[in-house]
Amino acid sequence: MKTKYAIVFICIVALVIIEKESNIISRVSDKLTQRQIPQQTPQTPQDYSNTTENGSLTLLKVLLSQLPGTERNYSNYSEGQQEEALDAFGTYNNSGGRKHVLLMASTRTGSSFVGEFFNQHGDGMFYLFEPLWHIERMLTTTAEGSNGTVLAGIYRDVLQALFLCDFSPLEKFISPPPQHHVTPDLFRRESSLSLCEEPVCTPAIKDVFERYHCKTRNCGPLNLTLASESCLSKEHHAIKSVRVRQLETLQSLVQDLRLDIRVIQLVRDPRAILASRMVAFSSKYQTWKTWAQDGQVPEDDEEVKRLRGNCDNLRNSAEMGLSQPRWLRRRYMLVRYEDIARYPMQKAEEMYAFTGIPFSSQAKEWILRNTQTTQEASGIYSTQKNSSEQAEKWRFSIPFTLAQAVQKVCGPTMKLFGYKFVEDEKSLINKSITLLEDRLFN
Repeated sequence: MKTKYAIVFICIVALVIIEKESNIISRVSDKLTQRQIPQQTPQTPQDYSNTTENGSLTLLKVLLSQLPGTERNYSNYSEGQQEEALDAFGTYNNSGGRKHVLLMASTRTGSSFVGEFFNQHGDGMFYLFEPLWHIERMLTTTAEGSNGTVLAGIYRDVLQALFLCDFSPLEKFISPPPQHHVTPDLFRRESSLSLCEEPVCTPAIKDVFERYHCKTRNCGPLNLTLASESCLSKEHHAIKSVRVRQLETLQSLVQDLRLDIRVIQLVRDPRAILASRMVAFSSKYQTWKTWAQDGQVPEDDEEVKRLRGNCDNLRNSAEMGLSQPRWLRRRYMLVRYEDIARYPMQKAEEMYAFTGIPFSSQAKEWILRNTQTTQEASGIYSTQKNSSEQAEKWRFSIPFTLAQAVQKVCGPTMKLFGYKFVEDEKSLINKSITLLEDRLFN
């Protein structure tokens, strides 16, 4: 009985979609005309409206045929046609043509570098760098934050609000609390070009607000109301985060009809991640440094168990995404950092094509400037590097003992992503031996 009512409700929604679709398309077309942005397809708004209406009617017929006790007048639809109709319903959104990109990664996978591919898109992109940092800092030290499920739910809800340009949920986690929606303490504000441009970037008072400067100009404290207005004015939104652990926790976010979400999961060789973290977060990885000197790694140690858990979470999310459940169909992409490092322009073009956002000349120019440099900028979040060389540096900084330990606890994950094992130290440091299998994931 519940199933019957659920399908009836879906049918009603489908009818509403049919009635409102032409108005939505018309508004989107008007916005595109006002912004002088070329249409993505050669269809006129009227043609597109007719196409969508026919698809919605087909969908309605298929759904009606699923009702218990209803004559199956539409049984002549093939299974493939029914799947296509149901997919059309699952991917319908009311985002007005705006795309929303979530770059999902873990620390030291090159996510800051890859995030710049979207940050550098140009005036039409609103990009945020690690906004969930505030939540993790506040809640992981509290009883509430000790519950991983609760924390994951908060992450999802805040991401949803931010994609809709609502900063108020995030304000609750910024410390000290913003005053009248103004804060000097948004984490890595300078890493978002959108937050460093007028009118969001108001002039800084000399000396007093000097530490709040952006890369391109000095800005005063961030007015989150102005940030929200800027967000609403942008055609596309992108967020980079290393705090989302499990892809499945994002289902309701992806299914929000107000959004058009694309999830790009960035992965990297776990051995390279460990080597990079030991350098970037030295104080937190003293235990691993001790093991590197001793030549032994106890498999029952909590640090090793944590590494195993991280690899398992990574693999579970990737397996779910690659299996393409209906709610993620055409909305998930897996990318290896090593492939991006070797072919940055090609992979950037593939990611842009996946998101449905035009690959801008500004982004292309940034990639050319920042992937072929002979001098690396300093800092653990630096995005200026020779990308092809960067991908291999870890092989000369991690002892074979630690590489072997990672292979033991992260073996299934490495196999899924196509990372080859090494059997001895000579193989580890021999750059003529590739540790990367050729793989196509999507």
